[in-house]
Amino acid sequence: MIYFIGAYLLLQMAIGYWVSKKVKNATDFFLAGKQLSLPLVSVSLVATWFGAETCIGSAGAVYAHGLSGSRADPFGYSLCLLFMGFFIAVPMWKGNYITIGDMFARRFGWSTEKLTVLILIPGSLIWGGAQIRAFGQIISSSTELPVDITMLICTIFIVFYTFLGGLLGDMITDFIQGLLVITGLIVLLVTVVYSSDFSFAQWWTHVSPERLSFVAIHESPWQRMDRWAIPILGSLITQELISRTLSAKSPEVARNSSFAACGMYLFAGSIPVILGLIGPELLPHITDQEQFLPELAQKYLHQSTYIIFVGALISALLSTIDSILLSVSAMASQNVFVKYLKHRTKKEELILARFLVIMAALISYMIAISSSGIYSLVEIASSFGTAGLLVAALIGLWSRWGGLWAANFCILTGAIVYPLGSYAKIPAPFLTAVFAALCSYFLGILAEKRFKWS
Repeated sequence: MIYFIGAYLLLQMAIGYWVSKKVKNATDFFLAGKQLSLPLVSVSLVATWFGAETCIGSAGAVYAHGLSGSRADPFGYSLCLLFMGFFIAVPMWKGNYITIGDMFARRFGWSTEKLTVLILIPGSLIWGGAQIRAFGQIISSSTELPVDITMLICTIFIVFYTFLGGLLGDMITDFIQGLLVITGLIVLLVTVVYSSDFSFAQWWTHVSPERLSFVAIHESPWQRMDRWAIPILGSLITQELISRTLSAKSPEVARNSSFAACGMYLFAGSIPVILGLIGPELLPHITDQEQFLPELAQKYLHQSTYIIFVGALISALLSTIDSILLSVSAMASQNVFVKYLKHRTKKEELILARFLVIMAALISYMIAISSSGIYSLVEIASSFGTAGLLVAALIGLWSRWGGLWAANFCILTGAIVYPLGSYAKIPAPFLTAVFAALCSYFLGILAEKRFKWS
C-alpha cells in the first residue's frame, strides 16, 4: 500500500514539474491561460467539489438517517453547479476577471474587494486544514505512520506540485484524480452487487419508505428550505469553483462545463447514497456512521481493488486541497498585495503567487495540527457565511443597482447574521441572513441616494 501511495504522489509531482514549464505569468498560474477545454474544466469542477468527506460523510449520513441525512451531497451541490452555469459562469468569464474579488472591485470599489477576500480567505484556510487532517488520517490508517507525520508529508507534497504547475497543473491532476474517484466508487458498487448475498436488484423492497424520504422527522418547513439553500446558494460564490469556469477557453465552455459537471457529480455522488441506503442490510452493526464506507470497502474489496478505493479517497482530498491553496493565493495576491507593488513585472507577480501558495499551506497545516478533529474544523469553516456575498454578487453581475455602500452593508449583514442565527438556533439561519442582506442592500441604495454617497 505504501509503495502505491508513494508512486501515485510522485506521478502528481512529475505532472506539476512538466506543467511548470508552461507557466509564464500570474494569469497562466491562476487561470491556465484561459485556454482549457470542456472535458478538462468539467472533470476539474467535479474533482474540486468531490472531497473524501463527500464519500464518507454522505454514505454515513444516509446509512444512519436515509435520504434526509444527505440532501447536500450529491443533490444540493449538483444544483449548485447547475446554477453556476446559469447565473455565474458567463458574466464572470466575460468580465475577464481572475478572482471574485476583481468583480467586486470593478463593480463596487476597493473596500468591497477587501471585505470580500477578508471573509473568504479565513474560511478557505480552515477548510484546507480540515482536508489536510483528513488526508493525514487516511494515509496514517493505511501505512501506520503517525498522523502528524502524514499531515506534514501531505502539506509538502501539495505545496510542491501546486507551487510549480498552478491551475493548469491542478486541473490536469484534477482530471486524473476525478476519474480515479469515479472509478473507485464504481468498483466498490459493482463489487458489492456481485459479492454480497443481498438482492441488489430488489433493493427497494428492503428500504423503508421513511429512508427514501428527503423530509427528516420533526423538521419544520423553514429548516427544510434552509438545509437545501446552504449547499445550493451558499456555495455559488467560491473562488475554487469560479476559477475553473474562468479558465475555460470561451464563455460557452464555461457555462456548458458547469452543466456537464452537474450531471457527473450527481452520478458519482449517487453511488455512496445508494450504498448508504442499503447499508443496514450489508453491515447492520456499524456504531460510527462515518466508518461505514471504509468498512464496507475492507469487507468486499480484494487487496488490489481496495488500493484503488484508497487512491480514490486520496485523489478526492488532493483535488480539494490544491484548489483551496490556489484560491487563497489568487485572492491574497491579486486583491491585496499586488495593489501595493508598483512597477511590478509579470515575473514578480508569479513569484508572489507561488510564495503565497506556500504561506497558505503552512497556515492550513498549523490549523490542522492544532485542531481537535476534522468535524470541529468543518463546523468553524461553515460559520464564515457567504449570504451577503451571494446577494451582492448576483445583483452586481446582473444589474447596475447600488454601489459601494449598498454592497458593503449587504456583505457585512450577511457575515454577521448567519453565525448569530446559527448560535441562536433560529430555524433558518442562512435564509434569514440572505433576506437580511437583501434588505441591507436596498437600504444602502436609499442611503446612497439620500446622502449622495458614492
